[in-house]
Order: sequence, then structure tokens, then C-alpha cells
Amino acid sequence: MNHFLEGELIRPIQIKISPLKGHFYDKPTLELAKSLLGCLLIKKTEKGIASGFIVETEAYIGPEDRAAHSFNNRRTKRTEVMFRESGLVYTYVMHTHCLVNIVSGGPEKPEAVLIRAIEPFTGINLMKMRRGMTNIKNLTNGPGKLTKALGITIENYGHCLSGPPLFISKGFQPEKISQGKRIGIDNSGEAKDYPWRFWISENPFISRKGS
Repeated sequence: MNHFLEGELIRPIQIKISPLKGHFYDKPTLELAKSLLGCLLIKKTEKGIASGFIVETEAYIGPEDRAAHSFNNRRTKRTEVMFRESGLVYTYVMHTHCLVNIVSGGPEKPEAVLIRAIEPFTGINLMKMRRGMTNIKNLTNGPGKLTKALGITIENYGHCLSGPPLFISKGFQPEKISQGKRIGIDNSGEAKDYPWRFWISENPFISRKGS
């Protein structure tokens, strides 16, 4: 499959779609957050298939991380999935937007990786229709934008990423990865300064330039 951006071939890459299995997610959360960069996030719906390469992530390491929903081992209906095995989907709603995370850390270690941005790959017309826009650079450059574009909803909560309708496949190997502070967590004390945001350097689809 070839990837075009406004008529220009920007990522000529052949992808063999094969869902990553559970052992891929069985690694320390910070390592997983970096390993996910370049992987292909795919969502199948009745309207079609849409996918994009993960280009930006954030790690949340509860219960010591004040920015994590599971800080202090907070166990609620919303966070329950974080206490289960790695490789499950953790979706939640923030400011009317659905955000998608990948559970990490293993059972009873409530950690997760937020997918902050993707680079559109397939189903781009479907993404444009869902977002009601034509500017491809703004389709998926944010955690709420990408879920709407792909059709990811709160109903995907608890889904295992090893198979459809929502799964992750191998993609490409980033040439360079950048690291910095996470975004939008100013009320989390010292945790706001943890450099646990990762992105593919110079990628035009990240949500915000490096900090």
C-alpha cells in the first residue's frame, strides 16, 4: 500500500497486516510507549477500514504517577481495565472526546499508554467524512481527533488488541524519536514535568511540536 499526502507520495511502504500478539505489550511502559511509534493502528467498522501509523504517545505509570487515572491504585469502573493484562484497550471520555489508551504494566500494575496522534494511511476519505474536513494534516493530530477519524468509541473499552475490530500491526521503524513533557496535565504536581511523551521526530502529524 502506498501513502499519499495531497498528491505527493510521502511513505512508499508495503505493509503486511498482522496483529501484534500479546507478548509485544509485555514490556515496561516507557519502552512500550516508544515501541508503538511507527506501528499501524487499524479500526474496522461497517463503514469501512481506516488506519494510521502511531506517531505520538504518552506513558502513564500509576499508582505513583499523579497524572495517571490509577494514581494511588485508584480502582473505579473506569480504571478497572488498567488492572488487567497488557494489550487491552482503555477508552474514556474527556471533554466529550473519546481517548484511546493501551493497557500496560501487567496484571495489578495499572499503567497505560495514550495514543496522542497518528499519521493517516488508509481509509483517508472515510476519516475526512467522519471529521467533516479535508485538511489531512489536521485529521488525526490529537487524541480526540484520531479516535473520531478511525471510529474508535467507548464501546471498544476492554477489547484485546490482538484482533479485529481494533488492532495494531507492524509498520515502519522511526529514524529518530524525540522525548518531552506530557500535555494537558498541569494540575498533576511534579508529574507534569516527567518526560514521558514520545514522538517521531519531525513528523508533520504530531499534536504539538516538541517541548
